[in-house]
Amino acid sequence: MDLIKMSRVKEQRVSKKTPIKQDLDKLEQSLELELPETDKEIDSLRTEELIVNFGPQHPSTHGVLRAVFTLDGEIVRKIEPHIGYLHRCFEKIAEKRTYAQFVPFTDRMDYISAVLNNWAYSLTVEKLAGIKVPERAEYIRVIIGELQRIAAHLFSLGTMGVEAGALTPFLYFIDEREKILWLFERVCGARLTYNYINIGGVRADVPEGWLEDALSFVHHLKKSIIDYDKLLIGNYIFKKRMVDTGKFSAVEALDWGLTGPPLRSTGVAYDVRRSDPYSVYPRMDFDVVVRYNGDNYDRVIIRSEEIKQSIRIVEQAIEQIPDGPIMAEGVSRELVPPIGDAYGHVESARGDLGYYIISDGTPKPYRVKIHGPSFGNLQALPAMAKDSYIADAILTIGTLDTVFGEVDR
Repeated sequence: MDLIKMSRVKEQRVSKKTPIKQDLDKLEQSLELELPETDKEIDSLRTEELIVNFGPQHPSTHGVLRAVFTLDGEIVRKIEPHIGYLHRCFEKIAEKRTYAQFVPFTDRMDYISAVLNNWAYSLTVEKLAGIKVPERAEYIRVIIGELQRIAAHLFSLGTMGVEAGALTPFLYFIDEREKILWLFERVCGARLTYNYINIGGVRADVPEGWLEDALSFVHHLKKSIIDYDKLLIGNYIFKKRMVDTGKFSAVEALDWGLTGPPLRSTGVAYDVRRSDPYSVYPRMDFDVVVRYNGDNYDRVIIRSEEIKQSIRIVEQAIEQIPDGPIMAEGVSRELVPPIGDAYGHVESARGDLGYYIISDGTPKPYRVKIHGPSFGNLQALPAMAKDSYIADAILTIGTLDTVFGEVDR
């Protein structure tokens, strides 16, 4: 009998609601929401927009970009890019240096493809001063320039994979890029900022056996890039993340001033190497890579396909390169071009890179104006990413492939 009484007392204690249990019941009742049943009721629901500062230290900004996102849930309603965190007054510095002294500064703009910046500036000064570059130097410029384009695109493809959550392709792409940097180090002693292409030619001839090693590398990459395409571009998850995000039409791209892969992904076949040929590019057989959907996925494919075209150009240039001098005669470090102006541009890894220089007949330029493709492409970001998910907007920033030394020039 004592056991029966004890069990009944225990049951009463368990069933009795404690103060904590009562509070939990009240909380549960307060959280019960009446969900809307009709479309009209759903439309009447209001949410507050959220302002989020993205950058300027976040790795996904690809530099010191500060973007102010106006979000409606996860949807981007507005983006306000804020630049200038890396501004170093390159144009004003150019006016305070001799023509030759400014060449190393060009490396510091698009530091991922520094050689192409050397080339654009030197080409413009050569037009201004009427300097004819020796043929061997022109071929070396093409070989080095295309290897630099490959290195820049490898870096870009790797970081785009990281943005989508894929780290493995980045390791492969960086390993291939390292081989190009090794070739550059043998030529000029530098791995990032080169000061190699100079006014009138190149600083030094390629060392013995270098051309053979460069040819061996591009033959190797020609086979490897097929596997890398399967690893990244052919990946189902990567494709689902990229296709139909950040879309832009050809009309919009032209209106916003896009150049390079972002422009060619919309179907516009504009490439300075073909549209306004320079150096020995008219002797090269290569295709201008064009896609037509204008989305993030097409911008990735463009860069992969351009690597293959650059391989073709390097192979042809090495086969055709003649002997001879590598620097024009009579080019002084105290160069004084005649009074006048000149504009020169090249197809950099990011797009149309141009310099406009005015000479007043002194050893220093009167005015230097730089057209950086990263700046032109970045201005289209608010239009590209509007009404997309914030996760897709991050991918769009990545596929624009901006370098902020060039944006904040």
